[in-house]
Amino acid sequence: MKFGIIRERKNPPDRRVVLSPTACQKVFKTYPKAEIIVEPSPIRAYADDTYEQLGFKVADDMLNCDVLLGVKEVPIEALIPNKKYFFFSHTIKKQPYNRDLLLAVLEKNIELYDHEVITNTQEQRVVAFGRYAGIVGAYNGFRAYGLKYGLFKLPKANDLPDQEALITLLKNLRLPNIKVLLTGRGRVGNGSREMLDGMGMRRVNVTEYLEEIFEEPVYCQIDAMEYNKREDGIRGNKASFFSNPAEYKSNFFRFAKVTDFYIAGHFYGQGSPYLYTREDAKHPDFKIKVVADVSCDIDGPVATTIRPSTIADPIYGYDPKSASETDFKNTDAIAVMAVDNLPCELPRDASEGFGEAFIKNVIPAFFNGDKDGVLHRARMTQNGILTERYAYLQDYVDGKE
Repeated sequence: MKFGIIRERKNPPDRRVVLSPTACQKVFKTYPKAEIIVEPSPIRAYADDTYEQLGFKVADDMLNCDVLLGVKEVPIEALIPNKKYFFFSHTIKKQPYNRDLLLAVLEKNIELYDHEVITNTQEQRVVAFGRYAGIVGAYNGFRAYGLKYGLFKLPKANDLPDQEALITLLKNLRLPNIKVLLTGRGRVGNGSREMLDGMGMRRVNVTEYLEEIFEEPVYCQIDAMEYNKREDGIRGNKASFFSNPAEYKSNFFRFAKVTDFYIAGHFYGQGSPYLYTREDAKHPDFKIKVVADVSCDIDGPVATTIRPSTIADPIYGYDPKSASETDFKNTDAIAVMAVDNLPCELPRDASEGFGEAFIKNVIPAFFNGDKDGVLHRARMTQNGILTERYAYLQDYVDGKE
């Protein structure tokens, strides 16, 4: 089996890679019959000669590879017909901006395996960059807080080498006795928690957070059942919430009344209540002044997120009165950090973590006959048509949705 590590061609540039040089070594050590060819790249987080020094071929030779591994969408003109591709296609939710890409994949008889739908037998995702989004998102949020209030100036995350460097800087901050709220206990939320714990911030429970005043900065991590409640007043549970989100309403505002800085690291499901609305943000008791929206659902559950921001320009202001964008340093403005490609700011850490998961959960399937169905579940297209699992995308492909 010959794997090709393709050059990332999408703009803005993405320096991440599915398999780092050391990850390639691990693959070859476990599967000596595997071959890996690396397409040259001027932007990849690892220089071409780093692969060459470990004995891997660096060449424009993707035509001779069986499986091509990338991170972001491959431009249509760069797609090689009749190949197996792995990348984030951003088509499974019928995203209109990538319909032409999925059409091209089908027309070119490409077998597409989307990283987002690589799951285990329990249908749980097994390869993702979410942890690193949470790590960088939390750091960027503190950077926004310092800039809004003129308290300190942190360098941008992508100017630093790794997570350890980010934590070192956060540890040295002198923060007022603010309350920091973190939603979500998945990869993203727990990635942010790593940063809060790493900088030594005290963690408190919900009752303490809502009712007590502290002489030091503190944080509270909450999950869906702490910021949602049933409409009928009956005690709910997570299984009920995820099955029937329309039966619930937001219970978030009680947190908004005491929170200074909010990190949104939760998963938002279709039909779930918004955490807070634009009307909520206008309320005189709404205290949040800095939002690090790692989840970044535009015009969604975090109403102050009205557009994604960029690594180059990561912070904008939200004016609650006009529900429009403004200078984030304005007194009444809510500073919003909503970068939608946060893991790109720690390309080496993110690549190492992703590669470990890919080696553990995906590579074996190529050598064991896919006995656990990993490839079967992630295969979106085959022989020029959608596979049965993804047939729901046919109307999207046909332009009917």
